[in-house]
Amino acid sequence: MAFQKKKVRFLTIVTAIVAFSVTAKKCKQLVGESASSHTGKFALLNCFDMNSGTLACSVKEGVKLYMNNIRAARVEGARQEATQSALVDVVKQGMTESASVKYAKKEGEKAAKLASRKAKVTMGPIMSSGWDFFESVYYGGTLTEGFFRGSGTLFGTYAGGFLGEQRLGRLGYLVGSQMGSWFGGKLGLMLYDVVNGLHFLLHSVQTL
Repeated sequence: MAFQKKKVRFLTIVTAIVAFSVTAKKCKQLVGESASSHTGKFALLNCFDMNSGTLACSVKEGVKLYMNNIRAARVEGARQEATQSALVDVVKQGMTESASVKYAKKEGEKAAKLASRKAKVTMGPIMSSGWDFFESVYYGGTLTEGFFRGSGTLFGTYAGGFLGEQRLGRLGYLVGSQMGSWFGGKLGLMLYDVVNGLHFLLHSVQTL
């Protein structure tokens, strides 16, 4: 039953994203090439052109991964330190091996959660957001386009990192934050095109 609910939820999300993507594409066609988002022209395939696109993607994603790894390393370090400290304490108290391991693991998770909350302001998500903002402006986009893309990247990095960490720990955070950064930026651009299209329609109606 739970699996069916997750499947339905997943299909609903995918359907909503596809519908949103189609709407954004129609809005881009409506407002024209010059008024639509500019950053979206740099597609994922450009990262594999073995030329400037590959270099740009490598540098960009490398910086993001490095900054996100700093945060993940802090959380993992806090977990290991708390676990080792708890093991030393329970051994002195004479607890059984199974109870000691269980208690130490629990203390490690508590320390990791605390470190995770303290690390919310680390530079990874902020760096990703700022980079995408200035990249949008560099490619000829407006400040509004940069804002939408940067905001989407910021939210996606946080959300992807959180979900990934819940499932796979440090590795999950790194993968989730990288994927969330890319996906969030794309959603931000689509939202910009939809808002732009709606504004164009409203302006057209008012001038009739």
